[in-house]
Amino acid sequence: MSANSATQRDGRAGRLLTLWTPEDKQFWEREGEAVAKLNLWISVPALFLAFAIWQVWSVVAVNLPALGFKYSTNQLFWLAAAPALSGATLRIFYSFMVPVFGGRRWTALSTASLLIPAIGIGYAVQDNTTGYPTMLVLALLCGLGGGNFSSSMANISFFFPKERKGSALGVNAGLGNLGVSVVQFLSPLVITAGVFGVFGGDSQTIVKNGEHVQVWAQNAAFIWVPWIAIASVAAWFGMHDIADAKASFAAQAAIFRAKHNWIMCWLYLGTFGSFIGFAAGFPLLIKSQFPDVNPLAYAWLGPLLGALIRPFGGWLSDKVGGGVVTFWNFIVMALAVLGVLFFLPKGMSAYAFPFGPAQGSFTGFFLMFLVLFCTTGIGNGSTFRMIPVIFLNQKMRALRGNDEAAQAQAIKDGNTEGAAAVGFAGALGAYGGFFIPKSYGSSIAATGGPEFALWMFAIFYATCIIITWWYYSRKNAEMPC
Repeated sequence: MSANSATQRDGRAGRLLTLWTPEDKQFWEREGEAVAKLNLWISVPALFLAFAIWQVWSVVAVNLPALGFKYSTNQLFWLAAAPALSGATLRIFYSFMVPVFGGRRWTALSTASLLIPAIGIGYAVQDNTTGYPTMLVLALLCGLGGGNFSSSMANISFFFPKERKGSALGVNAGLGNLGVSVVQFLSPLVITAGVFGVFGGDSQTIVKNGEHVQVWAQNAAFIWVPWIAIASVAAWFGMHDIADAKASFAAQAAIFRAKHNWIMCWLYLGTFGSFIGFAAGFPLLIKSQFPDVNPLAYAWLGPLLGALIRPFGGWLSDKVGGGVVTFWNFIVMALAVLGVLFFLPKGMSAYAFPFGPAQGSFTGFFLMFLVLFCTTGIGNGSTFRMIPVIFLNQKMRALRGNDEAAQAQAIKDGNTEGAAAVGFAGALGAYGGFFIPKSYGSSIAATGGPEFALWMFAIFYATCIIITWWYYSRKNAEMPC
């Protein structure tokens, strides 16, 4: 058999898949599933590293004053917030990159781009005369990691059939989200030793508990450099591009005229926006409400649970329907916010919950937030299962007759628009990483406590409950999914 005949038979031309029909069960069982899983398991560590770089400033910014950097509190806040703003904005553009450049190429290049902020931060923190504008640029460049999420999810959605998309996207995002908690847990450990020897630079001296301690602050960034390089090479040589996934920006831009695109953006803001926002603001909220508690001992646990449970949300949605899971999930989220309000110390805020212990209860507060983190993870999985299914179903509903060519085109268009919508929803949802911590600060400044912000979150979740029920989960809903 000639090489050309073999290529035509299995639909491969190097790393390009010229034939990809995952909805065909025979094709899926014969070769599709193995290829899809290979791409998924290379995508997961690449996305994990993207989240780690995106959130590294949550650790680096805390250590800068001890290292001798003369930045104001407000400047430090912006260093921590800047990656969320740039990452969310970059996600808007990254949403459309996979069909233009190809999933393999874009994953490899976008992962390699993380070397820029990782190496830059590693060198910058070794010199406490580094100017603030330089640090702000490096913080904004960490948004490259935030942007990767949208392109990664869009890419993986192309590889799996409709009934497996929820589980696949849940695994990709859930294990990728672990980068948030791992960077917060690992960074304080790796800066205590010169793990890179002469290649990692000199140590710095800080005062901790009245004693002079040697630290290698650059390790918080440098520790990720070799893994980023490995992941980039693995993506380039191990992943695939899908020929049918090619599409222009104009073809993908059809989602902006789709009502369900904007509805799902609202719902995903409630799930992922809550996850990344609560993760960013949790340490500060603990410190402000329970000053005697060490927030670093607890803060990483919430994001860890939210990330680990996300695949379960996708799997459960594949079984019982994403709309049903999302509906009940938002109900639990709203109740958990009320639980947080119940256990907060009763301060001077006019919006304080009228019941609960006067001095608050950290145990109750912490457990309620763990429930919130779990529900954000489940909701992340369920909403991302809903989006590609909605767009595919829309295209299939519009079909007239049983023409195979028309059906194939409808599947292609549905998958293309669904992938773009997945990425775009991820972009808007990421703004929660900035707005939730900022809401806490504004609420405390205006009313003396975070209660007003939490009440607004509860009201927002109530709107999500109503929207999900009306469009997706009730009997005779417009788009049951």
